[in-house]
Amino acid sequence: MTSDTITSSTAVAPAQQSLAPNRAARELGLKRGEFELAVMLGRVRTVGDAVGGQRRVTHEEIDRVRGSEGFPEALRESVRAVGTTEGAALMEITTARFTRLARAGVLTPAKFYLNRYRAVVWLYLAEELKQFAGTEENARLLTGRTPDPMRARLAEGQDLRARNWRGRHTGFLLSQCEDPWERAAVMASLLDPVQIAEIVRDPYERAYMNRLKPAPRKQSAPDSPAALIVERITTADDPDEIRWLRSSLLIGLIQARGQRPAPRPAPRPVAQGADRRTESATRHGKVAEAAEAVTTVTEEPSGLRKWLRRRRA
Repeated sequence: MTSDTITSSTAVAPAQQSLAPNRAARELGLKRGEFELAVMLGRVRTVGDAVGGQRRVTHEEIDRVRGSEGFPEALRESVRAVGTTEGAALMEITTARFTRLARAGVLTPAKFYLNRYRAVVWLYLAEELKQFAGTEENARLLTGRTPDPMRARLAEGQDLRARNWRGRHTGFLLSQCEDPWERAAVMASLLDPVQIAEIVRDPYERAYMNRLKPAPRKQSAPDSPAALIVERITTADDPDEIRWLRSSLLIGLIQARGQRPAPRPAPRPVAQGADRRTESATRHGKVAEAAEAVTTVTEEPSGLRKWLRRRRA
């Protein structure tokens, strides 16, 4: 998350007083992808219509954004996302150096998509790239030899683009949460199901968080090769990242349970007839046990008397 990100309001807004994302994007002259980035960066603030429901934009917020300085050009420029080639041109470096900086975690992607060949295309905020290139402390990374520690990590196959994107996206999702169960669901959404089951043993809690999880990216059909690639990118795989998520999920669960338990099905009422049958069976069972005990007690002295008579004979 950038330092100027504004936390989105979570107040519930009636539908008649707010706009759905597609309509809000049109009102602001933005494409849907640009609008999503504007929300992520806090340029456009949203409100929720229910816990876990679609977020909306109020008419007052539309008016505020329209009244901001330089609208609409300044807004569009602040959410302009570029790929490797255009990003390298903005920073006046080669595409190879740009890719090395991104893989090393120096540059953080803002979003990604899969092209027609199912290759991952990372996009970066043009505004952030310009700021990075204009900072004097970063000049040594833009020219000359790549620092040896960075070269060594890259030679070992380091690629932090997905992890950095997940960190940025997680910060955005958490900024929209007020409910502790929603926050726990955000953490769980980045872990694989096996790890979630290890941490959250209660099936009702797992089901509840599954309902509250952020909507998955719908770029392709479920279980398709493209969907599997997206799932790999959106699931934590770095050991340090996984440890942090597991710890955060545990803390989040404690906070959520302290506020309210996860919903559970109401206990089934037992029919009166079933109660009477159970009581009758229990009563008959006890009578049978008593009769058996009496029989055992009465038979034992009879057998003893027969044995004594045989001894006297």
